[in-house]
Amino acid sequence: MSKELVEALNALEAERGIDRLVVVEALEDALKAAYKKQYNTADNVEAKFDDKKGNISIKQVKNVVLDDDFEDEETEISLSDALTLNRAYEAGDEIRFDVTPKDFGRMAAQAAKQVIVQKMREAGRQAIYNKFSDYEDEIITGEVDRQDARFLYVNLPGNQEAVMAPNDQMPNERYHMGDRIKVLVNKVENNAKGPQVFVSRTAADLVKRLFEQEVPEVYDGTVEIMSIAREAGDRSKIAVYTHDSDLDPVGAMVGQRGGRVQSVVNELAGENMDIVEWVEDEAQYIANALNPSEVTDVIFDTDNDRAVTVIVPDNQLSLAIGKKGQNARLAARLTGFKIDIKSESEAADILDKKSASKVADETEE
Repeated sequence: MSKELVEALNALEAERGIDRLVVVEALEDALKAAYKKQYNTADNVEAKFDDKKGNISIKQVKNVVLDDDFEDEETEISLSDALTLNRAYEAGDEIRFDVTPKDFGRMAAQAAKQVIVQKMREAGRQAIYNKFSDYEDEIITGEVDRQDARFLYVNLPGNQEAVMAPNDQMPNERYHMGDRIKVLVNKVENNAKGPQVFVSRTAADLVKRLFEQEVPEVYDGTVEIMSIAREAGDRSKIAVYTHDSDLDPVGAMVGQRGGRVQSVVNELAGENMDIVEWVEDEAQYIANALNPSEVTDVIFDTDNDRAVTVIVPDNQLSLAIGKKGQNARLAARLTGFKIDIKSESEAADILDKKSASKVADETEE
């Protein structure tokens, strides 16, 4: 038994990376609990396991008290009795007596087995948690397993099950058992039931990671994705920027004959991609964000520095707003501005006032 325990400890440390001191501590707690349960004794017992030789011992701890204060023989020893053991004892000292039962081996073996199994299970859970924590906010390919009212279940590499909530599932996709899909690991939890991995197909970062896979300039940082606004399964707007004056960041994203962006579109079941250039000039950035419509003017609200009125040609109004307001909505989320879109004829008064104000300023100069 002793030899087997030491070998098991060595294997746990070498093969599973489990700290032997943690196992020894848990084993001693389990041995103490087993002894107390079997012999209905007080709490003043200690279990000791020698992780080198494999020896197990149970000690009963008694406090040395003055003879007149002696009350409980289970937890105390009188000073006079203590002095018969060793003349150096004083009141307040602790004395440990070996109370290891001769038949304790079977009970110890059972407790040790339970502890080792538990620690192996915990170590396995921790290893899974650590592995998939490293994948947080990254893409991983999994296989659809099954679906119920709460989740879509996806098998990830290593036979780890992940769950996808309804709001993380693409509204334009139907999932079938055996389908291989790319998902974004957006959260990993370690709870009493073990590690749980949550994945998504609707997260904006999924779009970013897909472009990193398709566009070398994004992967190496030459082209930066500054902002993404997404309505999953329908349309995304992506703002991109580069410090390289010789490089067209939008062209890099689109690729030759649209090959790069088409790969992302195909992976996302036909989701449309609007790619616009991010610029420091906020007015120009807002105009870019409303692509594919033309923009005549961008007027900032003097009372709200995050609100603008955008003027577009009359024949571009519906295009600027988009179907069910989607183009304007995504542009607002992309830029962080509240955008009010007006046609030139609707905004004639605004444009006249702006023109008059400009003339007045030039006259004063």
